[in-house]
Amino acid sequence: MTLKAGLTFSEPGKAEPYAEALRRAGIEPVLISPDEPRSLAGLQGLLLSGGTDLNPARYGAPPHPGNETPDDARDELETGLLAEALAAGLPVLAICRGMQLFNVAHGGTLVQHLENSAAHVVRGDDLALPAHQVLVEPGTRLAAILGPGAHAVNSRHHQAVERVGAGLRVTARSTPDGVIEALERSAGQFAVAVQWHPEDQARRDATQKKLFEAFAAALGPQSSRPY
Repeated sequence: MTLKAGLTFSEPGKAEPYAEALRRAGIEPVLISPDEPRSLAGLQGLLLSGGTDLNPARYGAPPHPGNETPDDARDELETGLLAEALAAGLPVLAICRGMQLFNVAHGGTLVQHLENSAAHVVRGDDLALPAHQVLVEPGTRLAAILGPGAHAVNSRHHQAVERVGAGLRVTARSTPDGVIEALERSAGQFAVAVQWHPEDQARRDATQKKLFEAFAAALGPQSSRPY
């Protein structure tokens, strides 16, 4: 069976690194955007990719002056797809903006602008370079995938999780400042969210590639899901 996962995006060029990482793990990406929406029918999972800031109205906050222009159509599309995936028990992998939407969809809130946002942006043109370390909590699904303890990750975000959504567990934090860097659902379903960009690192970092391999394993038959 060909494994297929929905891949959300708004700018086609920015979807390719995620699509490549999925293909390397044996998953066929099915592109979904506000311009070409679809349901998850016939797909085995959902990847929520990075992008612009969520509209803070979704978590009941006034906008910060440093926010990007909201993309309400994408917010609506991805919120609906996430609800569909969770209701159907489909595996979910959420990255950067995807993690923020994942948290907000569970009733959480966001810090709209980190005071030390410069520490969370890769310096230089190589998007795969690490920006800082994260500490992965032992005994979590993320630890089963990457290993517990310190991992060097890339990064490019100025917002972060503030109040954690209902039913979610914090699984990693940034070592410089304790910013929440990963979440997962407390229930048994594969629903993992990271704030960094493993799709850029996976090309040459075997550890970060494991995130996509674990996602692929979760898409397959129940008997083959090790994570």
